[in-house]
Amino acid sequence: MDVRRHNAAFCAPCFTRHCREQVKRAIDSYKMVAPGERVLVAVSGGKDSLALWDILLELGYHADGLYIGLGIGDYSDESASFTREFAAQRSADLIEISIPGEFGFDIPTGARAAKRAPCSACGLSKRHLFNKAALDGGYDVVATGHNLDDEAAVLFGNVLRWDLAYLGRQYPVLPGGLGFARKVKPLVRLGERETAAYCVLKGIDYIVEECPMSAGNRHLGYKEALNAIEQTSPGSKAAFYFGFLERIVPMVQPAAEEERGGLHPCPGCGSPTVSEVCAFCKLVSRAAERG
Repeated sequence: MDVRRHNAAFCAPCFTRHCREQVKRAIDSYKMVAPGERVLVAVSGGKDSLALWDILLELGYHADGLYIGLGIGDYSDESASFTREFAAQRSADLIEISIPGEFGFDIPTGARAAKRAPCSACGLSKRHLFNKAALDGGYDVVATGHNLDDEAAVLFGNVLRWDLAYLGRQYPVLPGGLGFARKVKPLVRLGERETAAYCVLKGIDYIVEECPMSAGNRHLGYKEALNAIEQTSPGSKAAFYFGFLERIVPMVQPAAEEERGGLHPCPGCGSPTVSEVCAFCKLVSRAAERG
């Protein structure tokens, strides 16, 4: 396995060890998870979240999975199947939440009702439910499968808009408190190609197809642009992202902290929000009105 940004090539056993070491290094460097803490891993059936769950289990963490059914036709059925198979093979605990079953709408319907892009409706729903499940279940931390490619693309988009509040929150660890569970991204030192190779080498089956609702997502375009740069200049994405963490985050974090100062409990669900009603409750209400 050739990893150009490290100017290195690995045999199969060394590569899987490399992946585990990169995750451990991220956890240790950013103090993501303390010994003995309970981790809730947000899993989608894709390569990143399943690789993360596998690595955390191998590193000895108490890591349970959380799968959210989005109601996106065959795609959701297939992704759920891969997630359940992974959990069953490892005798790992898996929590499942069905948005259609518990809230009466699916993501395509909710997006139309709220007049949001599908990825926006999906993202806000998952963030809300990840946080609620962690708090309700007494977990210390929520871990998501965002990798280096994801974080570099999000950073690229936030820089293009100079959204200081979003930039201030784009850190591998978001602290808990004020109604939030701590959220961590242990895959930030690994790229998509590495997590895919890890799954192949470990025999982890995952859903390969992209979500059918993601067509037109801006971040896919940002990824393509960064991939073109990476092709001619290996290591550019890592330099861009980790340079931001080291040099820029201290300057923009006050914007995110200022936004947290305006939080209050949502009257509908109790989750923290800066609006009168949280975005998820608005989405549920509008979907119900649409019928």
